[in-house]
Amino acid sequence: MDPLSRRQLLFAGAAAGGGLLLGWRSDPLLAAPATQAPRAFAPNAFIRIGRDGKVTLVICQVEMGQGTYTSLPMLIAEELEVGLDQVQVEHAPPDRKLYVNPLVGDQVTGASTSVRAFYEPLRRAGATARTMLVTAAAATWKVEPESCRAARGVVIHTPTGRKLSYGALADKAATLPVPAKVALKDPKDFKLIGTAAKRLDTPAKVKGRTEYGIDVRLPGMKIATVAASPVVGGKLVSVDKSKAKAIKGVRKIVRLDDAVAVVADHMWAAKQGLKALDIRWDDGPNGQISTADVVQGLAAASQSQGGVARNEGDAPAAIAAASSKIEAVYEAPFLAHAAMEPMNCTVHFRAGGCEVWTGTQVLARAQQGAAEAAGLSPDKVVVHNHYLGGGFGRRLEFDNVPQAVRIAKQVDGPVKVIWTREEDIQHDVFRPYYYDRIAAALDPQGRPTAWMHRIVGPSILARFFPPAFKDGVDGDGVDGAKQLLYDIPAIRVEFVRHEEPLNTGFWRGVGVTHNMFVVESFVDELAAAAKQDPVAYRRSLLQKAPRAKAVLDVAAKAAGWGKPLPAGWGRGVAVLYSEWGSYLAEVAEVEVSSTGEVRVHRVVCAVDCGTVVNPDTVGAQIEGGIIFGISGALWGEVTLEKGRVQQSNFHDYRSLRINETPKIEVHLVRNLEAPGGIGEPGTAVTAPALANAVFAATGKRIRKLPLEKQLRPA
Repeated sequence: MDPLSRRQLLFAGAAAGGGLLLGWRSDPLLAAPATQAPRAFAPNAFIRIGRDGKVTLVICQVEMGQGTYTSLPMLIAEELEVGLDQVQVEHAPPDRKLYVNPLVGDQVTGASTSVRAFYEPLRRAGATARTMLVTAAAATWKVEPESCRAARGVVIHTPTGRKLSYGALADKAATLPVPAKVALKDPKDFKLIGTAAKRLDTPAKVKGRTEYGIDVRLPGMKIATVAASPVVGGKLVSVDKSKAKAIKGVRKIVRLDDAVAVVADHMWAAKQGLKALDIRWDDGPNGQISTADVVQGLAAASQSQGGVARNEGDAPAAIAAASSKIEAVYEAPFLAHAAMEPMNCTVHFRAGGCEVWTGTQVLARAQQGAAEAAGLSPDKVVVHNHYLGGGFGRRLEFDNVPQAVRIAKQVDGPVKVIWTREEDIQHDVFRPYYYDRIAAALDPQGRPTAWMHRIVGPSILARFFPPAFKDGVDGDGVDGAKQLLYDIPAIRVEFVRHEEPLNTGFWRGVGVTHNMFVVESFVDELAAAAKQDPVAYRRSLLQKAPRAKAVLDVAAKAAGWGKPLPAGWGRGVAVLYSEWGSYLAEVAEVEVSSTGEVRVHRVVCAVDCGTVVNPDTVGAQIEGGIIFGISGALWGEVTLEKGRVQQSNFHDYRSLRINETPKIEVHLVRNLEAPGGIGEPGTAVTAPALANAVFAATGKRIRKLPLEKQLRPA
């Protein structure tokens, strides 16, 4: 499916039971005549206004902590002229045609697209609803619509003060023709957009009422936990069930081709039963592979030319002929997501139907996967989506759903399948291992005259969304490298596809998380070679990128760039621009001990994400992204030995703790440019800022993550 235009045609019609149902159509050829009730249509989301005046936004973007359930209702409320407290939210059902994300081309929450994709459509939907309600009121009073205005869910006739609520007008508005064009508010008239709004989902979370997938409780429900093949591609050979069956509460042992599940009355019995199983696996072709083997394969692949993502001038020739040049190899390891809520899925399989409860970023794909595993058509599968206890790209995959369905087919009644933390980490869909060759030619003043960057790793898009893998280039794999903003005469960026023996996927902005580390660390290398200040060096190369230069200036000033620090301390800087459309600059202040431990004391981040909907959400997302990025940069690493992931829990896959969290300052550079993504950039800009700070503190240039591992004494 091709991505759809962000400009949407609006339509309205009578909702079942009365009221006004409003959505937007992505294909003008499907628009129903204005005199007819709407037939099947394909909105990206829709508004429902009932006779009781309640405004409901059926929202296709899921909430996983990023504030979607507040920022998107703000867009509707702004143009509809209702308070944010007057809008309620419902999860959208799985439906690719109705709820397609126009920037992605599927029903997906990810890639920092929620506000970017729906900023205009939701505003236009709200404005159209308001226009139709005002028109309905004017017709009722037999006055001109221009003499009426809307406020707080009420239409007011300005000369006389007469009022009609939206609920009273809903039925009449539903019979009116849809205006082809409606005027959107001038930003100077915004009442909600751009203001700090309290999260609508916070009260329920604080009171413990929010239901995540793992919280689902059903009558007669059993609990199952699983052990899958420890090696990708491995198969189950045999399992001795005798000891497990003797454990109180264990009800059934379910065998699959590549996994075993223990079904029990509760999680403890299921875990004890799983522990008691004697399982034999056939590891398959990946059973002897180690991390060193993966790196060896990537290094060999890096000697070959890749698909060309960007080519200006003749960078290879310029570098080959240069009298002064710098070349480097950078490596970024496999990373796990380790979301706080482990993967889980509840299924009730019945003859002729299947019901699923889970939390997913890809609801329609999850439904399709469940249907295939159940042997049913998708219309026979009902999927209930829930709040996500962390996604970070992990729940863009739905491998847990068909597995749960296959287990549930062998169980009477509903069964909740929960992956343990160990199962979750060791069977993740990992951020790939990347291996990059990068080089630059320098003029006598140390400025780059040519830039060559070859990125080697698997193509996630070739698997996840095949049409997006074009001409040998994975657009996500080169994100952040292709958009290089520095003024360099010759630039060449290549992508070499090399698949790996682990399942790999998105990790809170996958390609750019490693590309920023490479690009911004290498720019720091060039500045050091030129004996220039890293901020000043970047400024000199950003004269044609004023928004990037502006955030750099704000971050440097706020961080006190250039002020002296104690011995063993250093400041590092990094600048980010990518497909997300946001500009960030970050300054990290770190201390490195004699034993190689890194303590991050302060992080200052300047953000230009265009039009800001909710500044509190932007700040929170940047803070969370930085914390996530610190964990990955300092300690994040998944290693392989004999095909098996060596890490299993937070004791050996470390996450930043509260007492280790630095002071974080976020400075917004406000303007009225189109909204940019914000959920992932804070993570991507952090690793290079930290690496450059470590260099400033120690004089040691680190080209391989995680940082602390490279700093430990031999």
